[in-house]
Amino acid sequence: MGEIRLRAAERADVAALLALWEVAAENDSRPSDSADAVARLLARDPQACVVAEFDGRLVGSIVAGWDGWRAHLYRLAVHPDYRRRGLARRLLVAAEERLVALGAGRLDAMVLEGNDLGQSLWRSSGYTPQPEWRRWVKPVS
Repeated sequence: MGEIRLRAAERADVAALLALWEVAAENDSRPSDSADAVARLLARDPQACVVAEFDGRLVGSIVAGWDGWRAHLYRLAVHPDYRRRGLARRLLVAAEERLVALGAGRLDAMVLEGNDLGQSLWRSSGYTPQPEWRRWVKPVS
């Protein structure tokens, strides 16, 4: 049996990322991500998406976005067959280290209200909900 390794996502991973997110991510009622959007992310910031790979298969991901001022964490996802092995925490630590090295003083994550598994991980990793805030969105496409 091989070892799970973490690395930056590459352009060739886009289809595998989308497939992973279909089975492992909190999609709720939001529109699906597109290959073009993920490719733009990787072109703009090649280190932003950290993936976990096992025997050539993507089994986990996290996006650690940094705009030079704010740090945001998105798309923490672990394939259901690879959960309960500490992989989500490994991905989160790698993302946090990247963002802190870039100068982030505060990290935030968006987690759906009904995602109990996700809520548990974020809470046990030292994150707290910010009840005074509400996320506002406006689709532009």
